[in-house]
Amino acid sequence: MAAKDNKLGFVVTGLLLAILMSAMDNTIVATSMGTIVADLGGFDKFVWVTSAYLVTVMAGTPIFGKLSDMYGRKRFFIFGLIVFLFGSILCGTANTITQLSIYRAIQGVGGGALMPIAFTIVFDIFPPEKRGKMTGLFGAVFGTSSLFGPLLGAYISEYVGWHWVFFINVPIGIFSFSLIFFFYKESLQHKSQKIDWWGAFTLVGAVICLMFALELGGNQYAWDSIVIIGLFSLFTAFFIIFLFVETKASEPIISFQMFKSRLFATSNAIGFFYGATFIIATIYIPIFVQGVFGGTATNSGLILTPMMLGSVFGSQSGGLMTTRTSYRNIMILSGVFFVTGIFLLSTLSPDTSRLIVTIFMIITGFGVGFSFSTLSMSAIHNFDMRKRGAATSSITFFRSLGMTLGITIYGIIQRNLFANKLSNEFAGIENGNQFGSSRELLSPESRKEIPAPVLEKITNALSSSIAQTFMWALIPALLAVVFIFLMSKERIHIPAEKANS
Repeated sequence: MAAKDNKLGFVVTGLLLAILMSAMDNTIVATSMGTIVADLGGFDKFVWVTSAYLVTVMAGTPIFGKLSDMYGRKRFFIFGLIVFLFGSILCGTANTITQLSIYRAIQGVGGGALMPIAFTIVFDIFPPEKRGKMTGLFGAVFGTSSLFGPLLGAYISEYVGWHWVFFINVPIGIFSFSLIFFFYKESLQHKSQKIDWWGAFTLVGAVICLMFALELGGNQYAWDSIVIIGLFSLFTAFFIIFLFVETKASEPIISFQMFKSRLFATSNAIGFFYGATFIIATIYIPIFVQGVFGGTATNSGLILTPMMLGSVFGSQSGGLMTTRTSYRNIMILSGVFFVTGIFLLSTLSPDTSRLIVTIFMIITGFGVGFSFSTLSMSAIHNFDMRKRGAATSSITFFRSLGMTLGITIYGIIQRNLFANKLSNEFAGIENGNQFGSSRELLSPESRKEIPAPVLEKITNALSSSIAQTFMWALIPALLAVVFIFLMSKERIHIPAEKANS
């Protein structure tokens, strides 16, 4: 029995390390983005470093979830680890922002397997009375990685070189691989199913066409140009075909049958809107710190710490509360803090003190932290082992979809707001805004060369554009709250003898 418990401990450690690595990678990259842009350029394209990763995560998540239901969790978890590490090594060798975006897409293929399969394995190996505690632990590690990711990313970017924010994944990934490979012995309660490749292809095609249409429209091409109209037309065609294919597929990639569960449907909707909102805070707060406060990468890493620390407490609290009250009640508490935090972020300005920013971060992080543990459990609540992979991957998929569309749409909003503010600030001043779209604003050394009056106007424009972007982000945050109130009132029920043992 002791040997079995030891093996279980090694498996949990391996899963926790994989979650630590994949989650920390996102926050490291977000914190390092200012430094990366300062080195590689491409301020107008930096959102693609994140969105390219999210698109492939989104594409891989439901496929790997289905494959793990069919053929076992272990082989696809290990495959995801290998691809993620390979992509990380490629990212560390990138010389342009375009190369980095492509390599991040490769990394995302592996990332699409790690998170959903890790949570599914937890549900496979632990009984109901322990799942809340374990899911809370996993969510806390997710939050902890978000805490140390910014600090580690800031330190590496400033003192070692931003390329190493990707290479750091290699030793962590190898250790995780070893633990899972040697100690995880899964049951073989799986059945052969068909993979809905047409569904996967048409859904990802629809999302990519929509992203390119939104990103390029009004920027590189006019909204009424053939290219943009063609992209919107392809999006519509792909999406219609996807809906048709899913109604005919014997094993659809997104099962409409599963959405008959009210708890499952609302959990996915909440995950979508939370993802669309929280990604904005993760991306734009470091840009605000470096571009407005004039901080270094270390400053922006430290400024994110309160938000991530808040998410750790929120995630752990949410996991523990699942055995005491309904998922709905937990998420109502989450929504109150999350919406309040996003609203407060919309008031940011160059005059905002570091203490006030810290308070805003804690409130936002605490609110979103509940969702890391609670939504994963609520989505899977009504399904048995044969559907758990699909259910877990579904919530991860919709959260990734929300993040993908969120960073694309709000990236456009912030960029246009910034450009308009610059035009107003420098109206009538020849060459006044020459620094506004370049890397100088994010480099502490280069910004010293910008004349003080010009720098003030640029930072005012950047601050205003980010604050207004957060104001627009209240829309998906409030929509999430609507779906929280639509959740059914299920909760984990633990037999009395187990609850007291």
